[in-house]
Amino acid sequence: MRITRPTERTRHETIIALIDVVFFLLVFFMLIGRMDATAPFDVTPPTAATGADMPAGGMTLSVGATGELALDGIVLSAEDAAARVADMLTGQPDLLVRINAHREATLREVLPLVTRFEGLGAREMVLVVTPPGPVR
Repeated sequence: MRITRPTERTRHETIIALIDVVFFLLVFFMLIGRMDATAPFDVTPPTAATGADMPAGGMTLSVGATGELALDGIVLSAEDAAARVADMLTGQPDLLVRINAHREATLREVLPLVTRFEGLGAREMVLVVTPPGPVR
């Protein structure tokens, strides 16, 4: 008796299963993911006024690269600078406060100054920036 094996049929690879998996993954990530963290209300960022003339008057607080402070050219501690700004703002609440920070000064050194001066009554502050372009 002769036993013959059935001939093996060549199976055609189906890509349909893979397409289904990719489709389900795509739908899954679209449902659970956020494309953009949007605010629940309209947010319009401010417009920079580079190239415009600096407003005249007011006082200038300079912040060095390592966090040292100078108010109108006089080196002061943070407490002394805040006291002088408070004295100047009591007589003139609309006095412009200009903050001129070194490019290597960190944001954690500049932002507390803005908050502190707002608490002292400063109504208008200007952050001095350098327009983009070649550094001289």
